[in-house]
Amino acid sequence: MHDIVIRGGTILDGTGGAAVTGDVAIDGDKIAAVGGKAGPGRREIAADGLLVAPGWVDVHTHYDGQATWDPVLAPSSWHGVTTIMFGNCGVGFAPVRPEHRQALIDLMEGVEDIPGFALTEGLSWEWESFPQFLDKLDGMPRVVDIAAQVPHHPLRVYVMGERAIRHEQATADDIAAMRGLTEEALRAGAFGFTTSRTDAHKTTQGDLVPGRFAQVDELLGIGRALGTTQRGAFGMLSDFEDEAEEFRWITKQAKETGRPVWFLLTDRPGDPERFRRLLKGVHAARRAGAPVAAQVAGRPVGVILGVATSFNPFSIRPSWRPLDALSVPERMRRLQDPALRAALLSEAPTQEIVQRMNPFHQAVTTRWDRMYVMGNPPDYEPPPEQSVASIAQRGNRTPDAVALDYLTESAENFLFFPVTGYVHGDLEAVREMLVDPATILGLSDGGAHCGQIMDASVPTYMLTHWGRDRSRGPRIPLEQLVKWQTSETAGFFGFHDRGRLAPGLRADVNLIDFDGLRLYAPEIVHDLPAGGRRLVQRVDGYQATLVAGTPVFERGQATGAMPGKLVRSSRR
Repeated sequence: MHDIVIRGGTILDGTGGAAVTGDVAIDGDKIAAVGGKAGPGRREIAADGLLVAPGWVDVHTHYDGQATWDPVLAPSSWHGVTTIMFGNCGVGFAPVRPEHRQALIDLMEGVEDIPGFALTEGLSWEWESFPQFLDKLDGMPRVVDIAAQVPHHPLRVYVMGERAIRHEQATADDIAAMRGLTEEALRAGAFGFTTSRTDAHKTTQGDLVPGRFAQVDELLGIGRALGTTQRGAFGMLSDFEDEAEEFRWITKQAKETGRPVWFLLTDRPGDPERFRRLLKGVHAARRAGAPVAAQVAGRPVGVILGVATSFNPFSIRPSWRPLDALSVPERMRRLQDPALRAALLSEAPTQEIVQRMNPFHQAVTTRWDRMYVMGNPPDYEPPPEQSVASIAQRGNRTPDAVALDYLTESAENFLFFPVTGYVHGDLEAVREMLVDPATILGLSDGGAHCGQIMDASVPTYMLTHWGRDRSRGPRIPLEQLVKWQTSETAGFFGFHDRGRLAPGLRADVNLIDFDGLRLYAPEIVHDLPAGGRRLVQRVDGYQATLVAGTPVFERGQATGAMPGKLVRSSRR
């Protein structure tokens, strides 16, 4: 008698093998049998017409703070994610000295757009060291499993203090101390180390992150902790200012430690061949015997623009500034005033103003050809004729008038501005990166960019868009889509007990109504501590999600069960 038997589903076991129809039996928190006809179960779940797949392993989130107070970690958990890893991009909250707590909050707010006042309210700071941080996470019941990586910037500040914030170079003693603390964290269960080497990451005061200019000797020195412990992966975001030099030390790091190295990769509109050059660099490193990979996104990294979000095309116009202090309902009421609307439309930014803005704000306030009505369900691969510029041209109107009318119809109306991934009017660059054997899927950024990006739904989008709905280019087989976000992500980072449906492995399972799978438009909620705002995205079609053999969601509703735990790395 099994505890649970899932009967007659279409099984996608996570290995990329062809789907089969059969049963999945579960005993306790482990899978007992896959395929064929299983014996009786104390509970039997009819899965005729449903996909049965492993739970998704999402390796790029920023729930570092939220995981200390929120046991559910939605919206990721709504979308079938059963293992969530954070500590990415070099930001996090451990190790930390009391005098640097606010600096780490400012850093997280600046880099990941998580409201600082919500973090101030929510973080208990019951830790100083990274092992103590893990113990805090381990002591809390939760719905899904979580895991953490060691972030470089807090580590550097912990060891070097104000010298790190001033971007001074680390001494040999500093590097030895950071390496020792990283070894300690890895042995306590961290799944790796991450850093950030990009000008795009800044604090709320506009300062570059503490590790931005860390020398290669510092990174190699810290990275040796992974080789010593034989645990974890080394990850980073880099501007690749000197591509050859960056690959030289990445390759050296991976070969000497024997541990995987990964970096974030997206296309850049101003350098369309860059992602291909970097992929060639990854393949060259692999041929040299270095386990290197590029982590890529499953859809465009796009900013959501609206009346209630962090930014919109009118945010820099003088008449908008007084609205920022108002509640959203009051803001919407004021925006119905014809005089205010006329003022907003008359204040188009001058060339002088545009030149003073950073490139992102320049684009969001001037590139109407790259803004799209988001719709419900949202379209992340819209045809060029659906841009605000095209709509305006067809209606003989100005683009900013079209945008203002649409955004002020409802606070739930959003414009979508794809920053990366949308090239020549389609997602072929994204597909090219996804199908490359040297890439891994990531960049959902769950828990981050609370007022401007909502990509925690990417695990669902992989199935709906790439596996079912795409009409403007080739689709991708479901077997491959499931493999990318189960056995591949789990295997790369060392989650050896999950990611596949196989006897003896952890019973993390999704039952999916593939035809009924639907993403809804993003929405704003105020459920962070102190009423902090964030974007979430709801979904239909997950008939059940099981964590460690326990149903945690059924037909989209939480069961109240909390079998999730902190996963700690092991030497392997």
